[in-house]
Amino acid sequence: MSIIKVEHVLKQFGSFTAVKDVSFEVTKGRIFGILGPNGAGKTTTIRMINYITIPDSGQVLINGMQADSNSQKKIGYLPEERGLYKKMKVGEQLLYLARLKGMSPIDAKKSLKYWLDRFEATDWVKKELGELSKGQQQKIQFISTIAHDPEICIFDEPFSGLDPINSELLKDVIIELNKNGKTILFATHRMEQVEQMCDDICLFSKGTVILNGALSDIKRSFGKNTVKIEFQGDASFLEELQNVRINNRSSNFAEIRLLDGADEQEILKKAISQVKVMHFEFVQPSLNEIFISTVNSHTNKEKLTTEVS
Repeated sequence: MSIIKVEHVLKQFGSFTAVKDVSFEVTKGRIFGILGPNGAGKTTTIRMINYITIPDSGQVLINGMQADSNSQKKIGYLPEERGLYKKMKVGEQLLYLARLKGMSPIDAKKSLKYWLDRFEATDWVKKELGELSKGQQQKIQFISTIAHDPEICIFDEPFSGLDPINSELLKDVIIELNKNGKTILFATHRMEQVEQMCDDICLFSKGTVILNGALSDIKRSFGKNTVKIEFQGDASFLEELQNVRINNRSSNFAEIRLLDGADEQEILKKAISQVKVMHFEFVQPSLNEIFISTVNSHTNKEKLTTEVS
C-alpha cells in the first residue's frame, strides 16, 4: 500500500525547471532513500511532499489524499537547512514545537524526556541552542522532528554534522522507528547508510527520476560486474588494466568496475604476477558505483541529445 504517491510532478522557479515529470511511490512501513547529486531536485520534491511548496502540475498524495495542511500533521520533517531558534533554550523550544504539533503538555514532556535521554541530551535543556555544537544541534533538531510520533518521517541529509558514533546512533534510531511501523523517507549523500538501511531507492538527476525500485532488485539488475581486491605490494599494476574503472582505491585495496571486454580472470592473473593477493571477489557493484555510473550515463545522454538538437 502506497502511503506517499508522487504523480507527474513539475516545479519551476522562473525559467529554471527544478523537478520535471517526477513520479514514484513510497510503500507504507518501508525505508525509502532519495539520492542524487546536488541540485538534482531532491529537496524540492521533499518540500512538495511536505506541502511547503506546491507543484505547478501533477499531484502529491498522502494516504490517497491530496497533500495539504492536514497531511502535514502526519509528517515529521527534518529539513536540510536547520531552522531552530538559536537564542531560545533547548527545553522550551522542544516543548513549544511539540505543542505546535498538537501534543498535550503531559504527552509532550513524556516524549521529550524519552528522546533527550536516548540521545544523551538531557543536560542541554537549559542551554540556548547557539551554545551547542553543530552535531548537538542536529540531535535536538532530530528530536523535534519525531517527538510528536508522526506516521511518516522525512529526513533531508539527517547525518550531516554527525561524527561516526552519533551517525551510528541516528541510524539505529531510524531503524527502530521503522520497526515500530513508521514509514521513513530520507535524502542523503551517504551511500553506505543507504545500503545498510533502505528497502527502496529513487535516484534523481537534473530534476528527473532515472532509477527507481527495490534496492535489492536494482543491485541484482546490474549483475556481477565488479571486482574487489585486497593485496600487498606495488599498486601500480592497477594502472596497466584495460577496460576498467577503478573505484575506492587505497594502497592495498581497489574496487574495479569491469567495462566492455574486461575479464576478471585476466585481472587476477595480472595481480598475482605483481603483488600478493589477500582477497579477490567478483561481486555486484556497490551502490556508490551504481550511483556514479547511472548519473554519468544520464548526463552523457543529455549532452548527446543537446548536441544533436
